[in-house]
Amino acid sequence: MDKGKQRAPLKSRVSSKAGAQAKSQAPFIGMICAVHALCVGSPSNAWAQQERLEVRSSSLQAEAASLTGFGSPLQKLPFAITNIDTEALKSFGLQALSDVLRSDPAVSDAYNTLGYPENFAIRGFLIDPRLNYRRDGMPVNGHAPVAFENKASVLVLKGASGMFAGSSSPGGMVDFVLKRPGSEAIRSAVLSLSERGTRYAAVDVSEQLAGTPVRIRLNAAAEQMRSVIRGANGNREFFSAAVDLKTGSNGLLRADIDYQHKSQLSAPGFQLWNGTDLPRGISADMMLNVQPWAKPVDTKSMNLGLQYQYSLNSDWQFRTGANLHRFQRDDYTAFPWGCTSGNLFPGYCANGDFDMYDYRSLNEAKYLVATDTGLQGKWVAAGMQHETAVGVETSRRRDYFGDYVYDFAGVSNVFNPVAVPPSSKQPGPVSLRRMDKETALYLQDIISLNTEWKLHLNTRRVQLDRVQLDNPGYNRQHWVSGAALVYKPVASLTTYLSQSQGLEYGGIAPVGTNNPNQMLNPLRSRQTEAGIKYSGDNQLQLSAAVFQITKPLELINAANYYVQTGEARHRGIELNAQGNLLKDLKVLASFTAIDAVQQDTGSAAYDGKQVLNVPGRKASVTLDYSLPVAGLSVQGGWQYASEKAFSPDNHIMVPGYYVLNAGARYQTRISGVPTTFRAQIDNLTDRFNWRDVTQSLGGYLFPGAPRTVRLSAQLAF
Repeated sequence: MDKGKQRAPLKSRVSSKAGAQAKSQAPFIGMICAVHALCVGSPSNAWAQQERLEVRSSSLQAEAASLTGFGSPLQKLPFAITNIDTEALKSFGLQALSDVLRSDPAVSDAYNTLGYPENFAIRGFLIDPRLNYRRDGMPVNGHAPVAFENKASVLVLKGASGMFAGSSSPGGMVDFVLKRPGSEAIRSAVLSLSERGTRYAAVDVSEQLAGTPVRIRLNAAAEQMRSVIRGANGNREFFSAAVDLKTGSNGLLRADIDYQHKSQLSAPGFQLWNGTDLPRGISADMMLNVQPWAKPVDTKSMNLGLQYQYSLNSDWQFRTGANLHRFQRDDYTAFPWGCTSGNLFPGYCANGDFDMYDYRSLNEAKYLVATDTGLQGKWVAAGMQHETAVGVETSRRRDYFGDYVYDFAGVSNVFNPVAVPPSSKQPGPVSLRRMDKETALYLQDIISLNTEWKLHLNTRRVQLDRVQLDNPGYNRQHWVSGAALVYKPVASLTTYLSQSQGLEYGGIAPVGTNNPNQMLNPLRSRQTEAGIKYSGDNQLQLSAAVFQITKPLELINAANYYVQTGEARHRGIELNAQGNLLKDLKVLASFTAIDAVQQDTGSAAYDGKQVLNVPGRKASVTLDYSLPVAGLSVQGGWQYASEKAFSPDNHIMVPGYYVLNAGARYQTRISGVPTTFRAQIDNLTDRFNWRDVTQSLGGYLFPGAPRTVRLSAQLAF
């Protein structure tokens, strides 16, 4: 949801013409041909190459730590960090960002509409799509759909993101670590099919160019999406290239580019019946938008990255990098909101009637250019070793959009859809409407007090410059800092206590308040965290953390002004286990308990109440067991969320739920080509649940996906 524009981003569609279908199949057919061409290639040394794929992914995780500035290895850092290996998650056929992040209970959906960019909360705080997403440590715009074909892993940094990323939401940050070309060749292809008709094909190729120091890795994918919600279908094409070039004995130049085109109809959510009751008689695959004039949301996104590293000597390294992110969108919505006949704004009438609006915003564009230049190394003073990083980061964001159409079209019904005429109005011309500039000078020092104790110190001077529409904006400078004390009694155990500050842009008053489009002042947050981490000899990693985060609240007061008042206080505990539980049994398990409340709001109805859409308890367990039959493994998953609040006064609570998943994997050879077959069933018992309940845009509820079956085959040669 693009909150800066204060409009509704839900979309949907029900049909497409035969000619359009044929055109949409072209990229998929082309990908099938590419897969076939690769499959008939030489299978030499293939099985070993498939095994190296997972080994290389693990090695890249350690490398990712230095790219993101968090240090290495991740397990020894004084912060809660989840490292999600995308290769490991292939066993479950996960491709959407929400599927990947669902393995971490500290992350929750926050107005996630199918077919539209996904939004999340970490530790109960909504993360900002413009500030809290990174690509190898560089900021990218979270409004663009995420492709995982060229991602090695996903890092979820919880809590202290402001200290490492300048301005950002205090909940945490998501960093996508790219796949890089390695010393071994890779040729891999994947084909998959779901019970609802989704067809997917992807290739992954890595080579060193003969006679040169240049290594290149290519990823490509094509997908025909047949959604779990009836009619919310679409298509996707993706391509990426990553190049590594050694420059002499001390230098490394890296370049990468990716491009994705996605066109999909988005499925609207549900509002309360009579404005007071949870919807009744709803099925998880129900589509509210059945308008013949509805169109898919069409997005195009591109990233272009460049990094250079140079070792000055054995202790010091210079690095510099830049990333350009470009995002374009044609945004259509047949948007259900309110029910005039029942005087409900928002809410649907008891019989399922709702008002339908025609929303259109065309030729939107967002540009983000980010740079990072710095020096890092080791030195000794007063008998203590220092690991120091110093540098400067910049980011420049520009958003282009025009006046949109948002017009009442008629009345439809949840159970008996009614076709209504579209609006005759047209969107206005596009122009530059928002600019954000940020410059940060940072200094990080890790001091080894002795063999067991380390002190982490961080400070950052951030300059924020914001202009929004005709708003005068502001230009402010802020200092943010943090410190952590780490005690490591043995090599396998790390304990820590940390305290840090965060900084983020203030909100923008929504339309309908007495101060519409007013930009509020930047917000400062504080976090305290204590934790313990264990790394066993059997590659089992355990961790536990307790935390408290406080942040000023932004709300509409009794006088109808959007203001900063009161405080959000989130306290919680997180438990995690990842690795080999037994010789043939792998586990990824997490549990989060959080007490997220509002206080000092000036309203007795809200003070002390549970924060919206934040379950008090969440858990996730994923198991992978290798059976005695050669090459055969089975998987199982369990996800649980307790009840959560839908209304600010907690009068309306949404019940908790659990979901069971199951799968199997079989590795064999076909004509000498190592092949992996996978089968996955999501929501095995087909339990209905409300996965996402948010007050955004008046309040919406989104069902979880129904039972879904997926089949795939992966070839490595």
